[in-house]
Amino acid sequence: MNSEKPLAQLLDDMTSGRKRATELLDSCLAQIDAYDDAKAQVYTRRFDKAARAEADATDRLRHAVVPAGQLAGLPIALKALFDVAGEVTHAGSRGWQAPAQSDAVIVSRLRREGAVIIGHTNMTEFAYSGVGLNPHFGTPDNPLAPGRIPGGSSSGSAVAVARGMAAGAIGTDTGGSVRIPAAFCGLVGFKPSQSRVPRDGTYPLSDSLDSIGPIARTVDCCARLDAVLSGRRYQPLRPVSLKGRRFVVPTDYMLDGLDDTVARAFSRSLDILRDEGANVVEAPAPVLAAIPQLMEGGGFTAAESYFVHRQSLVDHGDLYDPRVRSRIERGAAITAADYLELCRRRQQLKLDADEWLQDYDGLLAPTVPVVPPRIEELAADEDYARLNLLILRNPTVANMLDLCSITLPDHRPGDLPVGLMLTGRNGADDALLRLAQAIERVL
Repeated sequence: MNSEKPLAQLLDDMTSGRKRATELLDSCLAQIDAYDDAKAQVYTRRFDKAARAEADATDRLRHAVVPAGQLAGLPIALKALFDVAGEVTHAGSRGWQAPAQSDAVIVSRLRREGAVIIGHTNMTEFAYSGVGLNPHFGTPDNPLAPGRIPGGSSSGSAVAVARGMAAGAIGTDTGGSVRIPAAFCGLVGFKPSQSRVPRDGTYPLSDSLDSIGPIARTVDCCARLDAVLSGRRYQPLRPVSLKGRRFVVPTDYMLDGLDDTVARAFSRSLDILRDEGANVVEAPAPVLAAIPQLMEGGGFTAAESYFVHRQSLVDHGDLYDPRVRSRIERGAAITAADYLELCRRRQQLKLDADEWLQDYDGLLAPTVPVVPPRIEELAADEDYARLNLLILRNPTVANMLDLCSITLPDHRPGDLPVGLMLTGRNGADDALLRLAQAIERVL
């Protein structure tokens, strides 16, 4: 049994009795044994014993013809900032030792629907970067482009899915941390509207910007996982036509500094959509011009992460990744008045963006302006800072404006991985998923 099949096919194989959940789990564990590297870990903690018990229970229920959950038997990986009872929620750091007392809400929902929780995956420390480097657990290699970064902060989650070490994975997205690694690893990554998925039991980076979303192989796979994460019953995505759909492509900000590979892929995809009858409008987007101002001095992420870490920095700040620590400490300089002004300006910007997007079915842009850089390109601090900001730029738009957004693979076989990002209005998640599936089919 191949864990690299879409979730629908895996579920059908198990429901029909052709394969068992324990066989699917064994396939994932074999991939972990074959490809995981102790010096550059994909999984920082495996839950083999509990996972085997969960898979065995699923097989027994199916054998007894007892109805199983929506994800029954599917091995799912978790970013290491979701609480799992009895396990340490280390969030990519070495300074945390106390095990969680209970499961995060999304973990409880996954278990209730029969998911097999296979382990905690590697991540940028405290989720504070888009490149995926981690000096404590190592940096997983990009499975599609060896020697290049996997993207972050949900680095291990994307690599686990791409390598067949899990059927799907759950990450968080504060400025693209689901969509960036999904794009760099040739996968689909979905960032929902923030209020769609509860964050209880999730180690925070920025309460204003954090969202929880899935990484998987297809849009339908992400929709199935999203249904469980958001407490809904999965409904197959109703097919929609692209004919007559209006998409806006901002001619400023999100298209600045594209490398040649990304520019060619994006142009090719727009031509395909036009051939399908979509109306692709290229226009300036004044609402985006104010976003960099909200990020000056670290913005929400620095202020809110400093609030979380201020005592820990005193107690064991020497254990932090220096690049992460320096970004968190910028929050100490943001005053209460500064923070409240940020909140006021962001609220107005969200209203402006919603009004602007009313005329369109979605916004299209490259997920990331560049292909995955080589790991050595980030060796110098100034290069790390420059590339990190560039990689985060486009996906951060959806977080700052509280929109829903999804990335689709947009490269041809043999090319370096590139993502196409579709972004929709707040609360339009279901419509976005349907449109994304229509685009996926024609690409």
